[in-house]
Amino acid sequence: MAEIQSLRDAVAGLIHDGDTVAMEGFTHLIPFAAGHEVIRQGITDLTLIRMTPDVIYDQLIGAGLVRKLVFSWGGNPGVGSLHRFRDAVENGWPRPLELDEHSHAGMANRYAAGAARLPFAVLRGYRGSDIGTRTGTVSTVVCPFTGEELAAVAAVNPDVTVIHAQQADQSGNVQLWGLPGVQKEAALAAARVLVTVEEVVERLEPRPGGVVVPGWVVDAVAVVPGGAHPSYASGYSRRDNDFYKAWDLIARDRTSFQQWIKENVLRDEPGKENAR
Repeated sequence: MAEIQSLRDAVAGLIHDGDTVAMEGFTHLIPFAAGHEVIRQGITDLTLIRMTPDVIYDQLIGAGLVRKLVFSWGGNPGVGSLHRFRDAVENGWPRPLELDEHSHAGMANRYAAGAARLPFAVLRGYRGSDIGTRTGTVSTVVCPFTGEELAAVAAVNPDVTVIHAQQADQSGNVQLWGLPGVQKEAALAAARVLVTVEEVVERLEPRPGGVVVPGWVVDAVAVVPGGAHPSYASGYSRRDNDFYKAWDLIARDRTSFQQWIKENVLRDEPGKENAR
């Protein structure tokens, strides 16, 4: 059964230097508060996995905590580039960043294989692409039934998966709804799972399209209202579009980025930055 903990204790107990960490959430339910706590604790040498690394990974990369990124698309949604990501790739600042790039379908299949505890997944994809020449996690297999050559992608099994959800109950069962993304697969694929939630309720009520992650999968639940800000939690908060636009200017300059982190992450208690 998952233990309900403070965000500080949950991050300290579950995420360690050198870990492979997936922080998933598509458009909404992005676990920003947990990512900020990682920055506050200075947990470093991380391999980060995310299908769509956006602002939270820009912040972690700019803070110098990331050595490798496994992903399928990177950008500031609706705005443009991730400037701290780009600076790390082009200039090695604040440290060089190793990349393992995939398609969306490839990454989704890697999570699914990891969740099933299979060594790899098979799909029709990557044809006409040079991605397979730039990574050791894409190969080909021949179907034993048809003789067709197919793409194979290595499973991902993070040391830790971090997600944000709307609700948990006292037993640590978690329910999320809205755009589900790959949170369920990422949780099932991981060795350890941390979930931040908007609230703990007496009983999870079934919802259309709801996804339940059972408590036996989850190691820790932290109650962090607004923990997805500046993204949103469907039914609880709205997306802060102004922040995403403002981030483009903040992140373009190393000095302004460092000042923002100092004033808005390092000086805050866990979860406080999400109230703004």
